[in-house]
Formats: sequence, structure tokens, C-alpha cells
Amino acid sequence: MSEKTLHIVRHGKSSWDYENISDIDRPLSPRGINNAYLMAKKLSERKVVPDRFITSPANRALYTSIIFSRVLKFPYEKIQISDSIYMGYTDDLLELVKSQDKSVSNLLIFGHNPAFTAMANQLMDNYLDNIPTAGIVSLTYSIESWAEIGKTSPSKDFFDYPKRYS
Repeated sequence: MSEKTLHIVRHGKSSWDYENISDIDRPLSPRGINNAYLMAKKLSERKVVPDRFITSPANRALYTSIIFSRVLKFPYEKIQISDSIYMGYTDDLLELVKSQDKSVSNLLIFGHNPAFTAMANQLMDNYLDNIPTAGIVSLTYSIESWAEIGKTSPSKDFFDYPKRYS
């Protein structure tokens, strides 16, 4: 058996300073930027070596993924953008994960609540009320193929978020 780890990363805190911009264009707030760097460093300390990044096209999620790519030394030009993450349907998110190639061992996805918390709860044994902004749920499975995700419980999991460090 091989290991596959899914890192579910909620975007950093967004800014509400701009009027008359669409939801998809809302940027990160200064706190959101700082928290994204903090949490990316925490993943780096766990020796996470990403194989693939997939993000929502929303500005706040895309920028969060770019921050993580810098810290984890993942080429930002390889970040994939998926409209289905922005739409936020749990079934679509699961299909996106299940469709990943077997060669991918560490998958990071960047997006939004409530779909990210719902997906995490569907995949793990512990219940989470909420993945806060810049929060990360990492689930490791002893599986050969991403198509098997959700058929067994994760062999390891962790949940981390910025307020643990303040």
C-alpha cells in the first residue's frame, strides 16, 4: 500500500475593505496574509512535500495557494485552478480529489467553507464544527489510488489553525 495525503486548506481571512467588488475578487486581509504564511510554515515543519496544488479561482484562495507555494517551494506556475472548488459542492470536491493521478501522494486543495468543513467531516472520524480561515485538515490514507478515498478511515489526520499560535 502507498500513502496518499489530502491537505484541505481554507483560504486566509478576506478583506471587506472594498465596496462594489464581486465575492470572487475579494482579496486577503493583512491578517489573512500573515496567517497563510504561518500555516504554510507549520506544514513545512511537518516536512510536507506537495505534488499538486489545486485552488479555487477566488482571489483569496488563489493568493493563499501562492503563499503556500512559496513557503513549500512548489512552482507557482504548476498551481491548478478549478472552478468546481469555488462553487463549493462537496460531491464535486470529492470527485476532483478522486480523479487525481496515482503518482500524486501529497495533494493540497485551497478553497472555502462550508464545503471544505463538510468534506473533511465526510472523510474523517472526528467531527469539526468549522475549519477557520487559514485552517488545515490533513488526512493520510493507506491506499493505492485516490479513487479509494472515503472508503476507509484515514490512517493519520491532523487539524491545525492560526489561533492555536496566538
